[in-house]
Amino acid sequence: MAESVYKVIELIGTSEESWEKAASAAVEQASQSLRDLRIAEVVQLDMTIDDNKVSAYRAKVNVSFRIEGAAD
Repeated sequence: MAESVYKVIELIGTSEESWEKAASAAVEQASQSLRDLRIAEVVQLDMTIDDNKVSAYRAKVNVSFRIEGAAD
């Protein structure tokens, strides 16, 4: 197996419905400007609260992608 180099970035996705949709939103948005996404790791979940009710779910996600040209 050839050596590869990956970069990890931190994203925060939001959803009014669920943490799963919040995490998916982060990955889907990243996929529009990054290529060769490899791993998405949910590292934190939280919610925003307005008027004593949950108004949004938030998922902090670390996403890795391969650096092109690195040890190809």
